[in-house]
Amino acid sequence: MKFRSLAPEMRCLLAFRGPDAERYLNGQVSQDVRDLGETALSACVTDAKGKLQAFVHVFRGADGTPWVEGPAEQREELEARLGRYLIADDAEIHDISDDWQLAHIVDALDAPAFDGGFVRHARRIGMDGFDLWLPTGSSPDLEIVTEGEAETRRIQARLPKWGAELTPGILPPEAGLDKTSICYHKGCYIGQEVLSRLKTVGKVNRRLAALLVEPETEPGSILELDGKPAGKLTSIAPWPNESGLHAALGYLEKSAFDAGELSIPGNGNVRVLGFV
Repeated sequence: MKFRSLAPEMRCLLAFRGPDAERYLNGQVSQDVRDLGETALSACVTDAKGKLQAFVHVFRGADGTPWVEGPAEQREELEARLGRYLIADDAEIHDISDDWQLAHIVDALDAPAFDGGFVRHARRIGMDGFDLWLPTGSSPDLEIVTEGEAETRRIQARLPKWGAELTPGILPPEAGLDKTSICYHKGCYIGQEVLSRLKTVGKVNRRLAALLVEPETEPGSILELDGKPAGKLTSIAPWPNESGLHAALGYLEKSAFDAGELSIPGNGNVRVLGFV
C-alpha cells in the first residue's frame, strides 16, 4: 500500500551545530528546543516587538543536531535573521536546503520507513502526520494528495498557513499561534517579553476565525458588520455539507469579536464558527 503524502518539496533547511548551538537557537525561536524528541515543533521567529518574521518547524535532524525548516523563499532571509546574534557563541549555522526534500505523510498510523530518510511527527494540514525527510533526488512511490484536498483539510482543522494567514508583521496570538507554537516557560528569546505581556493582558486587535462563506467568495474579500469593514478573508476551500457553503479562515477586527454573522457586499452572509 502506498503512503499518502503532500507533494514532496524543497524547503529552507538550516542545521545548528556546535557546543552552544542548542542554547543559542533556544534564544531565537518561540519553542523550547532543548528536548525535541521525535516531533517537529512549529515555532515563531519574531522581532523585538513580538511581531512575526517567520513561521518554522524545529526538530532533531539526521545528525542529532537541531534543524530549522521554513519556506524556501525565505532561505537567505531566515539564515541571516537566525544568525544575526551569533557573535560569541560556539555554534555554526549550515544551510543544508539543497540536500533534503520534505514529503509530509498523512492518514498513516505508523511511521513510514524509506532508505536514506528519517521521520518526525508533525501536524501540517490537520490530524497528526509524519514529516518524511529524504535526500534530494529521491523518488519515493507515494500517492500525492491534491492541493484542493490538502487545503480543505487544513482550513477545516483551523490551521494558519504562511503566505495566507501568516505574514510578516502580525502578532502570533492574532493567529492562535500562542496555543500551538509558543512555549511560555522556556526563558528568554527575541520578542519573548512582548508575547508574555500579551498572554497576561489577553488583548489583541484582531483574531483569526473559522467561517462559512458562499462558494463564489474570494480570499481577500472584506467582511462587514453593520455596513462597516470588520475583517478580511484569507483562505477558502470547498467543504462537503448540505448547506453548500465553503469553509474559510479570516481575521476579524475587535468590533466583530462577538458577532455570529457578518456580510460580504454582493456575496451574502458569512457565518462565524469560532476563533482559532
